[in-house]
Amino acid sequence: MNRNEVQNAKRWVIKIGSALLTNDGKGLDKARIADWVAQIAKLHQRGIEVVLVSSGAVAAGMQQLGWSQRPTEMADLQAAAAVGQASLVQYYQDIFAVFGLQTAQILLTHDDLSDRTRYLNARNTVRALIKHKVIPIINENDTVVTDEIKFGDNDTLGALVANLIEADALMIMTDQDGIFTANPRTNPDAELITSARANDPYLLTVASGAGTLGRGGMATKVTAARLAARSGTGTIIAGGRNKDIISRIYQGEEVGSWLYPDEAPLTARKQWLAGHLRTKGTVVVDAGAKAALTANGKSLLAVGVKQVTGTFQRGDAVSILDHEGQKVAIGLANYSQEEAKALCGVPCKQIAQTLGYEVDAEFVHRDNLVLL
Repeated sequence: MNRNEVQNAKRWVIKIGSALLTNDGKGLDKARIADWVAQIAKLHQRGIEVVLVSSGAVAAGMQQLGWSQRPTEMADLQAAAAVGQASLVQYYQDIFAVFGLQTAQILLTHDDLSDRTRYLNARNTVRALIKHKVIPIINENDTVVTDEIKFGDNDTLGALVANLIEADALMIMTDQDGIFTANPRTNPDAELITSARANDPYLLTVASGAGTLGRGGMATKVTAARLAARSGTGTIIAGGRNKDIISRIYQGEEVGSWLYPDEAPLTARKQWLAGHLRTKGTVVVDAGAKAALTANGKSLLAVGVKQVTGTFQRGDAVSILDHEGQKVAIGLANYSQEEAKALCGVPCKQIAQTLGYEVDAEFVHRDNLVLL
């Protein structure tokens, strides 16, 4: 994909980070938010569908509560999010209304996108809002989230939303001008990477760490671009403080870093599977099973399973690892962990003899498996 194709993109996901929204923790930067909204409104007037993924609830709440340091206790983070989310969304609503646009708030957790039924419900809701010319504003539900069910950062959430609605483009606005060959804060010789494959391993080697307000650094943005690429979505990482940045990107100007997909998009179901950031268990397979999965597109059979860990039931997502501990795939198990332990190394024809019954011949069917 050429970055000029962004001009032909009909559905955008735009993610704005906490540092930008709160002007590095000084409270909501209302002037800058109003400017971004004006640019989004122009896209909308051109018939482009826009979904906004907005951070900032915790950071805004910290400012309102007079806290200078991001809290570490979950209850305090949730309290800050509860305080900040209301003012953040209210301001968005007021500014979009100036341009005659309606907004809708959607709060998600990882569980909402891991459960197939809730995933489809979320997709249908967002699509219905788009159909009715409403701007969905999506954030992680920080007021109830726990370590077990959080996305980790809104860059990841933005990518999963791009998968959810099969967006044409994902724009991640940050406090840096894009991805550099070195950390531009400490290395004056760092050069901007203007274009690269989303899956280029070099990108993660040069990504920098997180800032003080947000949970993600440049590495999370690279990972998000990789996730987005699974649905054929190209990602632009750009400096949100740059003048008219959204409009300039729409016009094809070479600003920011353009990370493009280089493989065919996964089917919708496999995009959902690939979005399982947390799985219920792990399954270690032998070399033969790995080759059958990766080279031949086969299902995973119990005979190739060497070790099982975790606690999972039939239908739960499990990570499939090779003997070196490298993640090969994610799939939906046809057997629970107790059954799987009994079936390690067992040929298909002996499943019924081993368990006293047979649910499926495959431990993970290829239709319920996605390679990573």
